[in-house]
Amino acid sequence: MTSVPLDDLLRRNRDWAAAKLATDPGFFDRLARGQVPRALVIGCSDSRVPIDEVLGCGPGELFVHRNVANIVAYNDINIASVIEFATSVLHVPDVIVCGHYGCGGVREACTPQLHASYLGDWLMIAAWAKRAVDQRLAASGRSLDGEAYLRLVVEENVRLQLTHLSHLTVIRRQWERTPGLPRLHGWVYDLTTGLVRVLTDTA
Repeated sequence: MTSVPLDDLLRRNRDWAAAKLATDPGFFDRLARGQVPRALVIGCSDSRVPIDEVLGCGPGELFVHRNVANIVAYNDINIASVIEFATSVLHVPDVIVCGHYGCGGVREACTPQLHASYLGDWLMIAAWAKRAVDQRLAASGRSLDGEAYLRLVVEENVRLQLTHLSHLTVIRRQWERTPGLPRLHGWVYDLTTGLVRVLTDTA
């Protein structure tokens, strides 16, 4: 039989499902009955950051939205609907924006001239984080470049997206209904250590 592209992924899926059933025959029946995730995570699409695995979570534990550079855009119906479903339907009490060091999207946003493209338009939002870091460094008389500089922009981008998140109507309305919930958190994942760092935490 001739192999086709991605056959190996389908084979891995069958192996995974069989292994789950072997150790827990009721696993898929329980999942099919519904979900009660403990948090919504807004993360980066980077293939090296499988947030469920990074946090040691299994299926059903996290509600996840991923995009390039973990951006919360004001005019993005996609992310707004994810947030609304998570907070209004699933009643998730915590929303986490999780960036990561070594982010290619942030690196691209720091280039002198972003390309005129969908990606360039999207990353203009993260470029605001770059400008904030540049202003802070200039005010302090400090100068940074290379990875140390990019790490600061990654962190600032998380803070910026948390600000955007707090301004969204869907979040403000939820706070009116249930003061203090959802709680907002800003985290950064370090590819070199596998550890998550808490930047800001409203809990």
